[in-house]
Amino acid sequence: MPTDYSCQVLTAGFSFHRKPYIGLHPEGVKNYLLRLQTDGRCRARVDGEMSLVDAGDLLLFSPDEPYELRIDKEQNPMGERLVESGDYHIFFNGDWVDEWWKHHKRPNRIKVQLTESLLTLFRQLVLEQRRISNPYPEIASYYMRILCLEVDRMLSEHPTITNTNYVAYEIKSYIEENASSLFKLEDIATHIGISVSRGVHLFKEAFGKSIMQYTLDVRLNMARERIIFSPMTLEHVAESSGFNNYTYFHRVFRSRFGMSPKEFRVIHREQM
Repeated sequence: MPTDYSCQVLTAGFSFHRKPYIGLHPEGVKNYLLRLQTDGRCRARVDGEMSLVDAGDLLLFSPDEPYELRIDKEQNPMGERLVESGDYHIFFNGDWVDEWWKHHKRPNRIKVQLTESLLTLFRQLVLEQRRISNPYPEIASYYMRILCLEVDRMLSEHPTITNTNYVAYEIKSYIEENASSLFKLEDIATHIGISVSRGVHLFKEAFGKSIMQYTLDVRLNMARERIIFSPMTLEHVAESSGFNNYTYFHRVFRSRFGMSPKEFRVIHREQM
C-alpha cells in the first residue's frame, strides 16, 4: 500500500442541479475524480457507454479516462420528467494517490450505501476547501486518504447478492432512487413483483430495519445535505426530500439530530 507520499485535494464541492447541465472531457479531467450521487438521477459515461446514475452510485475516474456527464430531465415514479440531481465531487492528485489507484482494479462505478460515515467524509472535505483562511491544508489531505481507503474497504466488503437477498437489495435500490417522492409499501411491492408481507419480511431480515425506517433514514440524510449546501427554504427542503408536511419533518428531524432544521442550518453555515 502507499505510505508517505503527497495527496492533494484540488476541488471539493456539493452541487444540486435543477437545470440541465453537460460536462464533456473526452481526453479526461487531468486529475483523479470521485463523484457521489446523493439525490435524483443523471447520466455519465461508465465503461465507455452512457449509463443512468442513481443515488448511491460512486463514480471513480483516473486522469486520462474520458469523462462525460449529462444532467437532464429524468422520469420520476409519478411519471413526471424533472431535472433533479445532487452530488459530491472531489478532484485530487498526488504520488500517494497514484500508488493508491494502482493497488486495486477500480471500476468506473460502485454502488455504496449513503451512510453517515461516508457522507461525513465528503462533507468535511467540502468544508475544508471552503475555508477562507486555512493554515492546516494537510487536514484535507488526511481526510482524502481516509476516503480513498474507505473506497478500498467498500470494494473488498461489497456484498455478494444471492437469490435469497436479491429482492431485499431491489427494494433498497427502489427506496434510494425514489425517496424524494411519496410512495407506499404497495408501490414498492408492485414494482418488484412480490407481496407486501414478503417484501417487508425479506428487507427486515437482510438489513435489520423496516422498509419505512430505512426510507426515513434516506430522506433525513437527503434533507440534511440540502439544508447545509442548498439555498432552498426549509419548507422546500422538506417537500423535495419526500416529507408531505413540514410539521412532521420538523419533529423527526429534531428527534434525529437534536435540533431544529433552522438551528442545524445556522450552526453548519457558520462553519463554512
